Amino acid sequence: MTEPPPRPLGLFEAYGIELEYMIVDRDTLAVRPIADDLLRAVGGGQPVDYEDGPVGWSNELALHLIELKTNGPTPALAGWTARFGADLARIDAELARHGAMLLPGAMHPTMDPARETVLWPHDCHEIYAAYDRIFGCRRHGWANLQSCHVNLPFAGDDEFARLHAAIRAVLPLVPALAASSPALDGRVTGLLDNRLHVYLTHQARIPSAMGQVIPEVIRSRQEYDARIFQPILAEITPLDPDGVLEHEFLNARGAIARFERGAIEIRLLDVQETPRADLAIALLVTAAVRALVDERWRPLAEVERCATDELVAVLHATIAAGERAVLTAPALLAAFGRRAPCAVGELWRGLAGELRRDDADWRELGPTIDALLAAGPLARRLVAALGDAPDGARLRAVYAELARCLVDDRLFAA
Repeated sequence: MTEPPPRPLGLFEAYGIELEYMIVDRDTLAVRPIADDLLRAVGGGQPVDYEDGPVGWSNELALHLIELKTNGPTPALAGWTARFGADLARIDAELARHGAMLLPGAMHPTMDPARETVLWPHDCHEIYAAYDRIFGCRRHGWANLQSCHVNLPFAGDDEFARLHAAIRAVLPLVPALAASSPALDGRVTGLLDNRLHVYLTHQARIPSAMGQVIPEVIRSRQEYDARIFQPILAEITPLDPDGVLEHEFLNARGAIARFERGAIEIRLLDVQETPRADLAIALLVTAAVRALVDERWRPLAEVERCATDELVAVLHATIAAGERAVLTAPALLAAFGRRAPCAVGELWRGLAGELRRDDADWRELGPTIDALLAAGPLARRLVAALGDAPDGARLRAVYAELARCLVDDRLFAA
């Protein structure tokens, strides 16, 4: 008798977490394009994706990038700090043989993408070559960015619509927690989230693929196809007549629907200095999304009425100022049960107190959430350590310490 297909996962029944890191020289921090050597060492001599039990290793686009991810959906985040940590220790030992290591944080502070980028030359290389031909991938926004993606499941159009509406309202607030990219091209730019600043335009050649980064209000798979996928297909076809690129994967909004796996992927989180911090931020962001889905403060129909332009303005403010950005947008304040303008960091501290749960995830990660909210986002701490005009030696020293935080599983302290 044929087994029935597995039941689709519903709202908040699981997470999928993806963490990206850059491979750099252990002494100089220069970019090292050796992800294929690492994957060969663990994968039986072939540069292919590797599964280490619950943790998957893979590469995307650039030869200096390695991604760790939950190998499928996980019902809880508790325990994943240790799981990711064990694999990071193994990777560190393998890379040490090459005089290399992993660098966390969302951008390398001195990388020259035009000179240092080497595209993945193995399986799927034709896809990356097409991206490079159309968009030019040897630049910031493509080759110099590391993020944390959080995947949340849904089952059917009703759950999709509710989840999408809630995520849309939370997205502009994310950099206040997760910004970790204050420096690029050898300087502190004045923005806390340079990764998102360059991300806003990295696929601008196909405007329908980017939208306004904050997604539109969309309530069904059919509407998503008509308003997002079909316009992308129409724009990419003249540039990719052989159909190498899948139009579904060209969607680069801050949250994208993955209908083939029944999930929405949140893409606006910079990767942190340790998976413990990534998981803590993912937990708090998901708690806020869940509260909106549950209509804790306002009906979702009212939350949906937050104008996209208004949300985009908030996103630009948090990209620049992180937790110190002041939230004045009345509709977004009301969505979280607030009336008076407040700093976004203050809003997150209040939400963390309101939304805390007595479960294993919060018991394990709650103290890290509290520490992050007290210390400010990683970008703020990096700026404090770097100063306004760091020289090359200072940049190397601070980011070498950041790399040690990854191996030691500790928060970066300025």
